[in-house]
Amino acid sequence: GLAAGKGVVVAMTKEEALEAIDDMMADQKFGNAGARVVLEEFMEGEEASLLAFTDGKTVVPMIAAQDHKRIFDNDEGPNTGGMGTYAPAPVMTDVLRLKATERVLKPVVAAMAQEGTPYQGCLYAGLMINGDSVKVVEFNCRFGDPETQVILPLLDGDLAEIMLACATGTLDEVEVAWSDKAAVCVVMASGGYPGSYENGKEISGLAEANADEATVVFHAGTKLVDGKIVTAGGRVLGVTSVDKNIRDARDRAYAAVEKINFDKVFYRKDIAWRALKR
Repeated sequence: GLAAGKGVVVAMTKEEALEAIDDMMADQKFGNAGARVVLEEFMEGEEASLLAFTDGKTVVPMIAAQDHKRIFDNDEGPNTGGMGTYAPAPVMTDVLRLKATERVLKPVVAAMAQEGTPYQGCLYAGLMINGDSVKVVEFNCRFGDPETQVILPLLDGDLAEIMLACATGTLDEVEVAWSDKAAVCVVMASGGYPGSYENGKEISGLAEANADEATVVFHAGTKLVDGKIVTAGGRVLGVTSVDKNIRDARDRAYAAVEKINFDKVFYRKDIAWRALKR
């Protein structure tokens, strides 16, 4: 079942796997969503997200992004809905992107059409990259969060025009172009997330962070109370910056993050570390 992106446990040992099953099925950590558990092959490698526009016939891949699922730096701690992301993801080379499009995305879209249920819109493929191997981790029938916050800012063109073409079966008539820049998104979360946390903390510094024309602060777990913006969720804000490369975009995003504050704010300090390590 659906668990707000927190229902996946990558068990390194049999004991961890059994503990996770007890949490879900016996202790009902995720309520009814944990009544049924799926066991999958343990896959080694680096994950990347490859989204695509499709009208049910034509498939146009987007720029690949890489999410940071773990709550703490160095990819430690429990999984979350995503603590930050960046695009383009260097692990997804042009060759691998083409392979994933031809061997994963296009066959899936063709199969759905053949079954009489053509898929139109955005198809999300979560992939595991290991050398020149591409394996499917998951599919979603939607844009990803926080992947979308770094992919769409790099789109050169009109998103509405592209989505209309997806809906009307004319995607092959639309040019989909991308910026050669990079984008980084840092998620600002409530202290305690993905466990228990407090809401209602007043947020300051939003105007200052948004003053940078290359930065956008996306709201997630917020609400307006008596004219003030306060926290209302685990993942509160996604701060995205665009610049000429990943390092500069990352520095820009963190500069904006430092202008924003709320009580018990938490965020990872190492977003895009894999890209910068290459």
